[in-house]
Amino acid sequence: MSFFEEKNPEMDRYLETHASSEPEILKKLRRETYQKTTQPHMISGYQQGRLLTIISRMLRPKNILEIGTFTGYATLCLTEGLSEDGKITTLDVNEDLAHLSRKYFAESKYSSQIDFRLQDAKEFLKETEEIFDLVFIDADKENYAEYFRLIKPRTASGSVIMFDNVLWYGKVLEENPKQRSTQVIKELNDLIAKDDDFENLILPLRDGVNFLRRK
Repeated sequence: MSFFEEKNPEMDRYLETHASSEPEILKKLRRETYQKTTQPHMISGYQQGRLLTIISRMLRPKNILEIGTFTGYATLCLTEGLSEDGKITTLDVNEDLAHLSRKYFAESKYSSQIDFRLQDAKEFLKETEEIFDLVFIDADKENYAEYFRLIKPRTASGSVIMFDNVLWYGKVLEENPKQRSTQVIKELNDLIAKDDDFENLILPLRDGVNFLRRK
C-alpha cells in the first residue's frame, strides 16, 4: 500500500472503479501473490498496471527491459503492448519467487516473447549491447542511481524509462535522510531533473513514478 493510498483509500477505490478492467490472468496472479508471498504490497497495483499497459500500447515497443520481476504482474501488463516481433527481458535475483512468475508467464499468450532471467541487473546492463524502447524499474532502491547511469547508453531518442517508488512514502521530502535508500532515490530524482537528454515528470501514482522520455 502506498503513502497516497493510506491517505485516501476511498479515492483510490474510486479510481480503480473507473479504470479499464484487468485481464483475468492478472486477477489470478494478483490473488495468488497476496495468498502466497510475504510482501504482496510489492506487486504493481491495479492502477499502475493499467498505466503500464496503456504506455506500452502507445509505444508498441520491440524491446522492453524490466528490472525487478517480483511475481510478474507488471511484466504481463507491459507485454500487452508489445509489437508482434517484440520481446521483454525481465530480471530478478529472487529464486524463491521465480516459480510463481514462470507459472503465469507460461500461461500467458505472450509466453514466447518473455525472456525471464535470474540475473543481477547491473551485470546485465554492463554486458548487453541492446537498445530498449521501454524500461521499467521496480527493484532495489539502493541501486536506482546506478541503474539510471547504466541504462542511459542503452536508450535512443523516443525511449521511455519509468522508475517506481520515487516518492518513497514521502521520505524524499526529508532534507537530510539517514536511510540509504531514501538518499539514493533523492539522488536519482536530482540526476534525472538535471539531465538535458531527457524530459520527465514525476507522477504521484501510488508511491510515485518518475516518467522519462529521451529527447
